Amino acid sequence: MNTLWQDIRIKMLHSGSRLGLLIGINIIIFLAINIPGVLTWAFTGHNLVSGYAFDYLALPAYFPKLLSRFWTPFTYMLMHDGILHIFFNMLWLYWIGQIFEEYLGKKRTIGLYIFGGLTGALFFVLAYNYLPVFANSGAAEVNTVVGASASVMAIIIATATLLPDYTISMMFIGPVKLKWIAIFYVILDFLLIAGPNGGGEIAHLGGALFGFIYIKQLQRGHDWIGAINGIFKPKSKLKVATKNSDRNSNSKPRQEEIDRILDKISQTGYDSLNKQEKEILFRASKDNEG
Repeated sequence: MNTLWQDIRIKMLHSGSRLGLLIGINIIIFLAINIPGVLTWAFTGHNLVSGYAFDYLALPAYFPKLLSRFWTPFTYMLMHDGILHIFFNMLWLYWIGQIFEEYLGKKRTIGLYIFGGLTGALFFVLAYNYLPVFANSGAAEVNTVVGASASVMAIIIATATLLPDYTISMMFIGPVKLKWIAIFYVILDFLLIAGPNGGGEIAHLGGALFGFIYIKQLQRGHDWIGAINGIFKPKSKLKVATKNSDRNSNSKPRQEEIDRILDKISQTGYDSLNKQEKEILFRASKDNEG
């Protein structure tokens, strides 16, 4: 048991990847709610724990309740309604998140997850209060949403926007480019707005939109998440003076050069890069991991 716990702790906290931390938190919260929930159901016939958890941690669409549950735009993205819900969300997060971290480093993953989820929350609340089909029926008063889907969609769409021709192998389908996966899920979510989980689908689209805009802004040199990370990064007081103006091969790549390479990848794919460009991108990803 100690070895298992050590392996889990290493994956979550010491692997370098932020994916293990996000997946671990989601699974821990799911088990913390559902294991006691099953026990209370077995003895009382009511799943009291899940009831309280959804009441206080799910995102409500109703403004008065949202004001009294102001933390829910953050907590809802760490909860799931059922095993299949969390299984597929974490599976996609792991698959696509690895590609995202491979090309953009590991410091942006959590930021993109959070902001994608927050954008999804905003879309959900606004839709239920201002779209006539929802607002006229009073649906906002009784509807809530949970799940990491908006956050995961942000990572999927961001990765597909950065690397549209990157190909992954899917079971029963074969090689598929990321752009087709992204297009498929966006269209599917849009069509399902008229279904029983319309608010959830709208939240997914909100996360997807943030992922798309974030990469487009990054390619223009505006790294929203990196800028926020920089606010909390301690500044070194050590200053080094040098008279050598030549750049060596280990110097930090210029942002303009990184943006040019990212733009080239988005247009013609990673394989179109020459050896020098791949080396620059590799050094940039190492700087982001530091």
